[in-house]
Amino acid sequence: MHAVLEYTYEDNYLETREKYRADHLKAGWEAVERGELLLGGAVGEPPFKGLLVFTGENALEAAKAFASADPYVINGVVTSWTASPWTTVLGKEAATPVHP
Repeated sequence: MHAVLEYTYEDNYLETREKYRADHLKAGWEAVERGELLLGGAVGEPPFKGLLVFTGENALEAAKAFASADPYVINGVVTSWTASPWTTVLGKEAATPVHP
């Protein structure tokens, strides 16, 4: 199973993130080491959203737990977030591959 965590950043994201970035990245790499987080990063130029892809039987719960404890969320760098299940069908890592 996969889940996508989508963040919406506040307007001055590039400036306000600096205070919390080390803790945010630490939490992200810990999630990677636990096998929960596959990829994460900012989207757009300048960044206005963030996307994080989670994996595993409890991917959706892991995404929600990550957001709830993320320093970016707690300190207002992220103004809103959503965690959604993602039905993956293409690619080597697809949870439910569909071939023609």
